[in-house]
Amino acid sequence: MKKIRSGIYGLNRLMDGGINQNTITAVIGSSGAGKTTFATYFLKRGLEQGEDAIFITLDEEPKQIINEVVEMGWENIEDYIDEGAMVFVDAGGKQFTDFIKTELVGFVEEWKGYNARIVIDPLTPVLWSVHHRYEQRDLVSLLLRETRKIGTVVCTLEEHSVMGDLSGQDLIIPMYLADNVIHLRYKSHESPEHRDMKIIKCRSSRHSHYWHPYRIVKGSGIIVQDDALSAQTPPHVVDLNSRLEKALAKMPASKKKKLTPKVSHSIYWTISLLSMEDIGTLDPDYIIRQILLEYELMDG
Repeated sequence: MKKIRSGIYGLNRLMDGGINQNTITAVIGSSGAGKTTFATYFLKRGLEQGEDAIFITLDEEPKQIINEVVEMGWENIEDYIDEGAMVFVDAGGKQFTDFIKTELVGFVEEWKGYNARIVIDPLTPVLWSVHHRYEQRDLVSLLLRETRKIGTVVCTLEEHSVMGDLSGQDLIIPMYLADNVIHLRYKSHESPEHRDMKIIKCRSSRHSHYWHPYRIVKGSGIIVQDDALSAQTPPHVVDLNSRLEKALAKMPASKKKKLTPKVSHSIYWTISLLSMEDIGTLDPDYIIRQILLEYELMDG
């Protein structure tokens, strides 16, 4: 299967090169774990490659999501919206059953032939809209099956049960239907600075079976840390520009062809924001490497 880059720095190496195209990925986590950040940077990566992006919101209004994304460092999201490359489907406040069975099918018909990236954030309200498990399964299955027809899907799920217990009714059905399941573990009341993720399931692909720490950083979204390096350096702010220049200078000619103006702008903007942030225990050279790997500017 064709792999697509996830937009999450450090995640592709854990999924044998990225997310399989035209699959469904369920991202599970509690409030503050970074689910929406994961979803929006997944869309951002596709838009940078000329793909279309569809954000189906079942909770927050599009305006609120856009404001939050801009605050996190994605400064040109509205440019993509104005161009028509990114669209929002605001299903908040609607009867989800009617929306999925009527409006969604027509929407998918309009997008046939495209290869978009689709986010459903969050999926949990769909399950709450009906009471019986058979109805829940049919409804979620229809939603995921239809959206998958037009691209690669990421849906988010709220983790309301005991931390780490993924056997809750709200999670079982989507986890079963999804091709990939990623758990973002965050105990905000115990350790607000610590987050880690685990790939629970990844069909038709090799993947890591371990927990990996990650950080949410303005301008970069989520950065999955390298376990071997994460505890070796104290929290600090680093000027990454000189390190980036050195890495680009060593880049072979075959890779430099991929450094288009759009890609270059995105990388330098990310680095400029990172240079103003506390990167914690992340190794600076590791960060540069993961960014260049994400844009396929160096060999893994």
